[in-house]
Amino acid sequence: MKTLLLSLLMTSIAIAADTNVQDIAVKTIDGKDTALKAYAGKVLLIVNVASECGYTPQYAGLQALSEKMSAKGLVVMGFPCNDFGGQEPGSEEQIKTFCTQNYKVTFPMFAKVSIKGDGKHPLYAALQSATGSEVGWNFEKFLIGKDGKVLQKFGSDVEPDSPELMAAIEAALK
Repeated sequence: MKTLLLSLLMTSIAIAADTNVQDIAVKTIDGKDTALKAYAGKVLLIVNVASECGYTPQYAGLQALSEKMSAKGLVVMGFPCNDFGGQEPGSEEQIKTFCTQNYKVTFPMFAKVSIKGDGKHPLYAALQSATGSEVGWNFEKFLIGKDGKVLQKFGSDVEPDSPELMAAIEAALK
């Protein structure tokens, strides 16, 4: 019995690590249901964002990155999260207003997600499983290939215009 349970657990972990994020349902910041398959064939940069964080100024860099690279096939995506320091307490409407007014954000923003605990959003369960590491703070970045597979995770301190992130994005776009 233990062997069977262990085998089932290992199989589910392997499947989760190989998850294609394009199959995951999400909600836009305006409350519309969608799936990441709407972005199939694009390179995605998924970022858990927060409006009251020391890293919040990265919104400007993410917007600049989006403007610079969207024509090449990159889609920057913001997923607000209040799990780290309670730094995203607002509603979706408040978050959207904040991002638009303060950082002129035009890249896709999504409804607030939970990243930690039992209520973890399936997207973040898949991202964390694929990388083998938990999200530790706001503004961590996940680079997703055109095929929907997780390529790499970048920490909060990696700026949107950092050489390491730019090199990874350029390689993924080829």
